[in-house]
Formats: sequence, C-alpha cells, structure tokens
Amino acid sequence: MKILLLGKSGQVGWELQRSLAPLGEIIALDRRSMDLCGDLADLAGISATVRQVRPDVIVNAAAYTAVDKAESDAATAHLVNAEAPGALADAASAVGAWLVHYSTDYVFDGTGSKPWEENDPTGPLNVYGRTKLEGEQRITARCAKHLILRTSWVYAAKGGNFAKTMLRLAAERDQLSVINDQYGAPTGADLLADVTAHMVRSALRDGVSDFAGTYHAAAAGETSWHGYARFVIDYASKSGLALKAPSSAVAPVPTTAFPTPAMRPRNSRLNTAKLQASFDLQLPAWQQGVARMLAEII
Repeated sequence: MKILLLGKSGQVGWELQRSLAPLGEIIALDRRSMDLCGDLADLAGISATVRQVRPDVIVNAAAYTAVDKAESDAATAHLVNAEAPGALADAASAVGAWLVHYSTDYVFDGTGSKPWEENDPTGPLNVYGRTKLEGEQRITARCAKHLILRTSWVYAAKGGNFAKTMLRLAAERDQLSVINDQYGAPTGADLLADVTAHMVRSALRDGVSDFAGTYHAAAAGETSWHGYARFVIDYASKSGLALKAPSSAVAPVPTTAFPTPAMRPRNSRLNTAKLQASFDLQLPAWQQGVARMLAEII
C-alpha cells in the first residue's frame, strides 16, 4: 500500500509518520518538499502530486491554523483550508484513493454544554472555522472514500503547546490567570495518529459503505483551560520541577479577560460515540495523555 502524507512536519503529521509506517510505503511531504509538491497553497501542484504518486490513501494533516491571523488573512486561510481539500478530494476520487482529513470543533458555534455530535447544526464563529467547514463540505461532495476527523485542543511533546507555556509562566511568575469558561478535552497528536492508522486499516479492509464519513475524535472527559493549567502545574510540581506558582495560584478568569481578533467557542466538547462504536475503539481520559506528554518534556 502507498500512503501520501501531507503536513509531515506538524504535530499530527510527525506522529502519523510513526503510526502509518506499518501499513505501507509513506511518501511524506510538507510545503518545503522539493521533488514533489506538498504545499496546499499550490492547488495545481498538489493535484499533480496525487496523479504522479497514485496513492491508495491520502492523509492531509496540513492546514492554516493561525486562528487569529486568519481574521485578517482570510484569502490564504480559504485557499489552504477550503480550496485545497476540494482539490485533494477531486484528485483522490480520480485515482481511487481514500482521503483522510482533519477538521475542528470550531465548525460549531460553541453554545451550550452538551458534547457536539457529528450531525449537529454548524455555525462557526470565525474565519478559521468557516474555512474548515467549507473544506469538509467540498470533500464530502467530491470524494466518496473519505474520513474526516473533527478534533480539538491538540497538543504534542514536539513543538510549542499550552502545557509548555503554562510551565514557563509558572516558573517566572507567582500567580497566573487562565480562562475558565471554555471547555474541551486536551487531545494528543499521538492519539489522533494511532486512531487514524486504525481507521485506515479498517476502511481499506471493509470498504466505503461501512466507514466513510465524518467522525469526532478527542480524548475522553472534559476540562477548562484553567483546569488544564492546574493539572499541568500540579503534575510538574509533584515531579520535582521548581516553579514559583503552585496550582493553587492559578486564578480563573472569563474569556473576556483576554480579547482576541477571532471569537473562540465556549463549548468545544465532542461526542465520540460514533467513532468508538464504528471502529471498536476506546478513547483514554485526557489526563492520561497529558501526563505522558509531561513525562517526556519535564
């Protein structure tokens, strides 16, 4: 089997290189790749890459993810998050490949407290969410063999993340203020990659009618950014890391305390029952993955 992976250098893309390796040959690209085009801003180039490689599976882990910047750079966000997935869907359909694509809870409006289900009405609050939703729509309309995974609050040991920021600030300051009215589940890039590999294996084995569609993929449980920060600092302190601010010195504040160009959803909870039932999976508690990541970086 041949797998074309786009976005190899991102958090999820890096983990996918590991998780997909047992399934077949991986052609892993990013926007800096030279021999083949892996730049989603080059629609003709990525279409040509698919035609040349003729993969069995395309995994698109690339995206425009600068949520605030997208508000003033809507054209680029639309090109990468909406037009490029459509081009990939056309190319995948032409060569008979499966297309795996990652989306976001930002396609919803963030109201209420009930975890979002796949068929709930969408209503993105910002440019990023709108472009990601349009990307989903173009894929579902153009490529029957698709797997779309909506996720939220993604982190990895590689690169920057919320936990690392909290640890840096807790080492510098006596007290922190963290938002306590946005809720979700911190989800590891490694978990997403492992789930993806399992889904791809199942889809190739059992076919389109059984598995094609949109799924919510996130760690189990829920917390606020404030709860997440306290967990991180408490774990680090118990592991012997010297910090000025203990977890008790993390003050809860509302979203309005930190104005941003793009509105954020308050409710990022995702109902993963469909994913777990369809693929016979059990998703671990968010604390388990965060603790493992912290053990790597501390």
